[in-house]
Amino acid sequence: QVDLMESGGGSVQAGGSLRLSCAGAPYITETACMSWFRQAPGKEREGVAVIHRHDGSTYYSGSVHGRFTISQDNAADTIYLQMDNLKTEDTAKYYCAAGRFWACAKWTSTTDYMYWGQGTQVTVSA
Repeated sequence: QVDLMESGGGSVQAGGSLRLSCAGAPYITETACMSWFRQAPGKEREGVAVIHRHDGSTYYSGSVHGRFTISQDNAADTIYLQMDNLKTEDTAKYYCAAGRFWACAKWTSTTDYMYWGQGTQVTVSA
């Protein structure tokens, strides 16, 4: 059963790090594609990272490439997002999302994901 739950958010100063977790994601057909999105107040939900669970390949948005790392622990049914060198513009609520393999084809679109977590807040101060 898929029941996504994010954790690990909090407040940090610019330049700091956080690691987000998305639990409740068994490796099944419906979770072959897992992504992290974020949404700041007044803005659209934005895809930041995706992982193809069958081979572990990853992709990132330009705004986080080189600073964020998505990974998986299939034994623990968990997806992670390591966030380093955080910036004030990273402040947002972060969500994990799961979908079948074709969700990864247009991974930054929210359309093809079947499951979403409730989100965890990340606040980065100057």
